[in-house]
Amino acid sequence: MFDRIIALRGGIAPIRAYMPKLLPDVLSEVFDPGPVFDYAVSLAEVPDGPRAMDHRSALKVRVTF
Repeated sequence: MFDRIIALRGGIAPIRAYMPKLLPDVLSEVFDPGPVFDYAVSLAEVPDGPRAMDHRSALKVRVTF
């Protein structure tokens, strides 16, 4: 990237704009969001999620019920 002067940019995802359309599909299991997440925790393990991101062992954490 550096020798070709390529820029990589990111920003905040407008999740609230997509939620009304996508949430029903996720809840009815039409769409599987699993591949987006690389770490899953149970409700009791929620504090482990941010800790894993802080230690750079996870990028996206999913809470399973």
